[in-house]
Amino acid sequence: MTHRFGDLTYLEIKECAEAGWLVVVPTGCTEQQGPHLTVDFDTWFVETLLVAAAKYAAEQLNLQAIVLPAMPFGPTPEHVNYGSGYIDIPVDLHNQVIAALLASLADQGFRRIVLWRGCGGHKLTQVVDDFNQAHSPQATAHLPPNPFYDLWCRLGYEQIPGGHADSFATSLALYLRPESVRPDQIRNPHSGPVDWDNPALDFAAISKSGVIGDPTHASAAMGQQIWPELVKMVANILAECASDDGS
Repeated sequence: MTHRFGDLTYLEIKECAEAGWLVVVPTGCTEQQGPHLTVDFDTWFVETLLVAAAKYAAEQLNLQAIVLPAMPFGPTPEHVNYGSGYIDIPVDLHNQVIAALLASLADQGFRRIVLWRGCGGHKLTQVVDDFNQAHSPQATAHLPPNPFYDLWCRLGYEQIPGGHADSFATSLALYLRPESVRPDQIRNPHSGPVDWDNPALDFAAISKSGVIGDPTHASAAMGQQIWPELVKMVANILAECASDDGS
């Protein structure tokens, strides 16, 4: 059974909604990922991860979920000063699209929705709160925090600086999609400190290369270690969301 929304017919999707399946909405973006990763990394990664987590959840947790295609564009103003490789969608427009997407799923009968951010800059709490106020208890949306840093520390890599296009992301790309990596361009930019809550954040003022953190410790072996643990962790988060009906 596929766990990709786009691989199903409309009648099969109707059956999923009627059976109470969880539906997952991944948000991606198109932005620079340093000189060594392709600009679609976040979009590719979030969809790949959520599909793998949905498969794990079905096989190990008795939870059925389907995953929408990741939205490839979103707000990315912190990257525009690199001059190329980005598609920057205004925040208000992005929020409206996400809100319409959630409403469409609720109208089709899906009661349990997870919105998963593939880009840390997506501030979607108000969108989810507004949706739940309008649709709960018939439909409930969840916006879980990303567990990436917690896993990174649990695996013992917290001493390696991270942030963006770092050893975490680069290792996963080397393991899962090595053809997308430019190994000869992997360098430590010695980037400065980042205030992630700064609404005027400009990566170009912090890092000449676009990398935040140190990607030089990355390896396919590290990615192979991270990947199954990450899939399991995300699957368990999906299961937690599915068990919480918002009441």
